[in-house]
Amino acid sequence: SPRHAGPPDGGWGWMIVAGCFLVTICTRAVTRCISIFFVEFQTYFGQDYARTAWIHSIVDCATMLCAPLGSLISNHVSCQVGIMLGGLLASTGLILSSFATSLEHLYLSLGVLTGLGFALCYSPAIAMVGKYFNKKKALAYGIAMSGSGIGTFILAPVVQLLIEQFSWRGALLILGGFVLNLCVCGALMRPIALKEDHKTAPEFLEQDYVPKAQKQDLKRMSVCSPLIKAWSHECICYCSWKEYDFLLMPGFMVLAVSVLFMAYGCSPLFVYLVPYALSVGVSHHQAAFLMSILGVIDIIGNITFGWLTDRRCLKKHRHFCYLFAVGMDGLCCLFLPVLQNFPLLVPFSFTFGYFDGAYVTLIPVVTADVVGTSSLSSALGVVCFLHAIPYLVSPPVAGWLVDTTGSYTASFLLCGFSMIFSSMLLCFARLAKKIKRTHLRSLTNDTGTKQHIWTNGAIAYSVTAELDQKDVEFLAADTNSYSNR
Repeated sequence: SPRHAGPPDGGWGWMIVAGCFLVTICTRAVTRCISIFFVEFQTYFGQDYARTAWIHSIVDCATMLCAPLGSLISNHVSCQVGIMLGGLLASTGLILSSFATSLEHLYLSLGVLTGLGFALCYSPAIAMVGKYFNKKKALAYGIAMSGSGIGTFILAPVVQLLIEQFSWRGALLILGGFVLNLCVCGALMRPIALKEDHKTAPEFLEQDYVPKAQKQDLKRMSVCSPLIKAWSHECICYCSWKEYDFLLMPGFMVLAVSVLFMAYGCSPLFVYLVPYALSVGVSHHQAAFLMSILGVIDIIGNITFGWLTDRRCLKKHRHFCYLFAVGMDGLCCLFLPVLQNFPLLVPFSFTFGYFDGAYVTLIPVVTADVVGTSSLSSALGVVCFLHAIPYLVSPPVAGWLVDTTGSYTASFLLCGFSMIFSSMLLCFARLAKKIKRTHLRSLTNDTGTKQHIWTNGAIAYSVTAELDQKDVEFLAADTNSYSNR
């Protein structure tokens, strides 16, 4: 593929957005619609809330837990191959689920196999959008991620109709055929070569243990390809470290902890909204319609929030827009237990759906702002991986609370407080960082010197007002040499 100095912000990039849009329909929207099968599974197999909820939990957990594997295949083999393989696995899992005779069968087929297939598709497709866009990144992500909402809007009533016409087995079989469209999406993902992706490691090439022949190969090709068996073990270790060195960034650590609480809070609602609506006297079609409303408003949240945060006035405040959206979803969950009829649940679906679409759009944008475009695919894999445990644990915990208390109140309150804590954690971390910068700036102005604070706690002063980038890099490499200078 031709090498570009930077993301083209258009051209074939819009086809990448279209492909990612279809991927989110076939993965996230289908996963959400599994909640419509909840009552059917519970009735057919005669199990309680907690055991039935494991199906949805395992799907979400497998999708997120195996996301780094999707990033690995995308980085080292091909994004196209990864998404096509994922489509085949997901389709196979749904088709096998239509022949299930027990919940354990569904745990393996619908949970593990389908979730693994979705994992190979989701994060590579999202990362491809980030490679093609820079100035219009939030808008591109808003359009791409809106597939989750529009897919839910369309599929929720369609799945309910399929269940009524063909039973849950026939509906799963048809969904298995529909998910094969992921293979078409994979074919659209044309790789792009950016200038920053082809930077080799000059300090590594200077090492004595690298033979001259291998140095020539490293200069000609990507350092990180595992397919060249002649490369040394040290090369692979070095590349693995460079690929995931963002894990030690303080900003990414805070984001990671915040994501854990956010994921715990958001997952149970998509599992229990339909059962909760049925428990307060809402009909099956109205309950499915609530999911459709949530889905279509999710689209509006995706696109409008993406467009707004691309504006000059908000572009620098994407972090605060993200945490505001997460906090608003948490507040919605806190009010849900008092909404006891369909007219009150409709505004809830509007509000929760809008802010859910808003923060989902900003997750890859905020991640890219923290780690940079070159590490985005790996970072998104890690972020999705962090969703795994909360997605696995939260629906069964919520189901256990429902079985124990006989009410949904405790489950929804726990979800709401978890999302609000996630938002507050990011907010406090951001404010602390801003206060620290202000303090260092004032200290610099008072002393007339420039400070460099190293990881070991030492402070180096330079008498000059400005340091160029080469001096800073030299300082980072060897402080003693700089002081002698």
